[in-house]
This record gives sequence, C-alpha cells and structure tokens, in this order.
Amino acid sequence: MPTVVVILPTSTYRAADFIRAAESLGIDLIVASEEPPPLDTGGRYVQVDCRSPGSSATRIATLGETVPIDGVVAADDQGVMIAAEASTLLGLPGNDSQAAAATRDKLLMRSRLTAAEVDQPRYAGVGPDDDLDAAATLVGFPLVVKPVDRSASQGVIRVDQPGDLHHTTERIRAIVGERATLLLEEYVAGPEIAIEGMLSHGELNVLAVFDKPDTSSGPYFPETLFVTPSRLSPATLAEAERMAAMAARGLGLMSGPIHVELRSSGERFRIIEIAARSIGGLCSRSLNFGLMGTTLESLILRNAIGLGRTHLRREQVASGVLMIPIPRSGVLRQVVGEREARAIPAITGMDLTIVAGNQVLAPPEGDRYLGFVYARADTPEEVEAALRKAMATLEVQLEG
Repeated sequence: MPTVVVILPTSTYRAADFIRAAESLGIDLIVASEEPPPLDTGGRYVQVDCRSPGSSATRIATLGETVPIDGVVAADDQGVMIAAEASTLLGLPGNDSQAAAATRDKLLMRSRLTAAEVDQPRYAGVGPDDDLDAAATLVGFPLVVKPVDRSASQGVIRVDQPGDLHHTTERIRAIVGERATLLLEEYVAGPEIAIEGMLSHGELNVLAVFDKPDTSSGPYFPETLFVTPSRLSPATLAEAERMAAMAARGLGLMSGPIHVELRSSGERFRIIEIAARSIGGLCSRSLNFGLMGTTLESLILRNAIGLGRTHLRREQVASGVLMIPIPRSGVLRQVVGEREARAIPAITGMDLTIVAGNQVLAPPEGDRYLGFVYARADTPEEVEAALRKAMATLEVQLEG
C-alpha cells in the first residue's frame, strides 16, 4: 500500500476531502499538521510547524527512515515549502525549495517571471524604508498594492491617485505587519480566469479553466464566482494555457498541482498569480473528473505516488462555485435562506465554513471564506445563473 504525507494546516478546509480520497485509492495517509486533526486518520500523524519548513521537513524525513513514504503533498499555501524540502530530503519527485519559494513570495515570483520573459504587470517592491512615491512612479497609476506572502485577496487594494498611496500602504501594513515588504503592480483591466493544472516531470496537464464572471475592478478584490468550462474562444484559451505552462517553467516548478490566475486585455494575457497548490478553500468540490466522478484530491494523490500524468478529463457538464460574499466585518449571527438556496435547480450543495458567533472579516482585512455553494448544469450560463440566484437568496446577518 503506498503512503503519502499530506500537509494539512490546522486552519485548512480540506482535511476531510484528502482523507476520503486516500481511502478510495487505498493510500495510507499520514497527516502532517500543527495539531492532531479532529478527523479519524487511523492514528497516522506527524506534528509540523508551517512557520518552520526546514525543521518540519526534517521531521517528515526522519519518519521516512522507519515508514516508507511515496509522496508528500501540500494541501494549502502554508505547506508548500515543507512539501518541497521534505520531498528533496526523501529523494521523491517534487518541486525544489527555490521554485516553491517563488510561489510564496510575490516579489520573488515577479523577478523570476521577468528573467523568464513571461508577460506580467509592471511592478516594484517596497520595504518600509524605501521611497514609496518613486516606486509608484515606476509602476504608474492605477496600481495595486498587495502583501508579498498572503492569499485569498487579503491586503490587496487598488490605488488610483498618488494622494491615496501612503494611507493605503499603512492600512495594509496594519494587516500584515508594519515592517512588511509590499508589492506595487500595474492594474490590469479586463476579465480574469483561473487555470487548474497538474505538473508531472515539468509537463503541464490543464484540468480546468474557470471564468470569473464577477472579476473585481477594485478597490478590493474578493473572489465570488468561478465557472467552468471557460467561454473564451479555443484560440484564446490555448494562449492562456501556453502562458501558464511558460510561467510554471519560469519558476522551475516540476511536479504537483498548480493554480494560475491571469488577466487579459484583448487576447494578451498577463500572469497575476501562480501557486504550487490546487484551487483554494472548498472550491475543488465543484470539480469532478472521468465517468466515476474522481475528485481533484484523488488526482493530486495519484500524481504524488508516481502514477503519471492523469488522462482523466473533467466531466462533460458545466460546474461552478460561489464563495459567499462577506458584506462587512462583524460577528456572524446567521446565514438566512440556506434551504431555499439548496432548492434552486442546478445547485448541488453548500458548505458554511464559519460558525455563528464567530468574527468574520471582509476583504481586504479577511482571508477566510464564509462558505461555498456548488452548481452543475448543461451549460456555463445555467451554472452562473443558478449561483447568482443562490447569492441573491442568501442573507448574511452580522452584529457589530
């Protein structure tokens, strides 16, 4: 029986999906996390600290001296560096630490993409003691300011005028740290798509391309709707996929899932983000592959144990996911309309991920999703319509 270590930060949504996938494949799963998982993993657990990837990777490698390990997988961004370093120590296929680091530091990512001549926005990095106005002049307005190491649009703000720049950077540093380095990058107008792919020996297999019908123009950039298949033309999609593969090569990524976000102006795509992990939150539940409904987590685990590039195609019907918008920050009282939303034709499920009574933070301060709604139908238009109806049906009630 093959054995895979999956790095599941305590805050992840995805533990149950990886555990189910491992059971269905007959894989012995070892969970690596900061704390023992609440779900039953058969007692297979190794403690790691996602803030200390080197020592955590050593723990996994030490375990490998007594338990044969066939693969190491990161479920979320926090585990990417641990997975890379542990795979290297164990002599397993994976991404080297330099490639992984470039997906965890947006400024380093931009530098590597520049060296690889990959099309991307103009950019500049600014430390707390750097000349902010000079950097902004190089980039030009409007521009987007973002932390170099956060996800889920946390701390990402568009700035249109020089007079708003210093206040905006102060607000972002209040979120991520007063001495944080920030990235200033050119605002790219136009639709955004997300490519979900799997790398094997450096070769990219595109699993799904999502349209983002509600692509934000700012000032904040919450994600709401993902719909697949994309409605872009085949030629445009081919160009986007070429860009994604070029970006992965430019960073030196070789193995495992990648999630790439691109924006286009006309037929010209530019890379916004590239991550060495699969789509975030519980969005993977909107994807199934092959006739038997294989999950994305199953494909990730299969890839990790060297079964080669999967040839399973995404199911023929359209699908999508709504990340339930958080209207403002406050204490969650309740989400009204769940039963009505579930009854909407084409809606296949819903998961609320924040319990009533807990604090929720709206973008740009927040980095967690309130919940997810899934839809499946014959066409992307039907999926989008169902998700929009669900969004209109749900009412998020907050206090404070």
